[in-house]
Amino acid sequence: MLQFIRRILLVLVAKPFAKLVIGLDVHGSSNLPTQGPAIIAANHNSHIDTLILICLFRSSLLSRIRPVAAADHFLGTPVSSWFYRKIVGIIPVNRTGAAKGEDVLAGCKAALAAGDILIIFPEGSRGKAEEMGTFKSGIARLAEAVPDAPVVPVYIQGAGRVLPRGAKIIVPFNCSAIIGEAFQWSGDKSGFMTQLLATVEALRSDAPPLRWL
Repeated sequence: MLQFIRRILLVLVAKPFAKLVIGLDVHGSSNLPTQGPAIIAANHNSHIDTLILICLFRSSLLSRIRPVAAADHFLGTPVSSWFYRKIVGIIPVNRTGAAKGEDVLAGCKAALAAGDILIIFPEGSRGKAEEMGTFKSGIARLAEAVPDAPVVPVYIQGAGRVLPRGAKIIVPFNCSAIIGEAFQWSGDKSGFMTQLLATVEALRSDAPPLRWL
């Protein structure tokens, strides 16, 4: 029943919103994975980034799409916890107060092992509109743990104008998602992080102009 509700919300709410309100343009959709395990790694400027990335996939894959999200932000109340866990399908990650020896990425690793497609923002939190922050190394730990999972880089353009950090009202600006070619764990953490950042930066540099300026 919950998966049915998720698919209905995707088809009747999320995708129409992406098409009609933010005019989402998608470039490089052929690079998207059609099955898991896989990791979608994108820049992060807005809460609508997750919605944009989910909308890239066909509804039949929805049960396998698992956004990684901050537990302290999305599990604040029983209602929000139920909604984001059961309907959005997040994997909550404890950013603060982790117990000694706790693997905060255990849920992510388990999801990849089960064949899910993770959505992860290597910056860790939303940055300033249309700017990219430092990529954190948690994604390298995931790639190392499940080296057969392809990492698909994505650059999201315009979301920081639609709903920037701290804003509560959505402004209907055009957004685009530029999807790069997948790559896999290189065997070296530093080299992997350098490759990921360079790839997303290249997608940013090559991004076509937004249609709604």
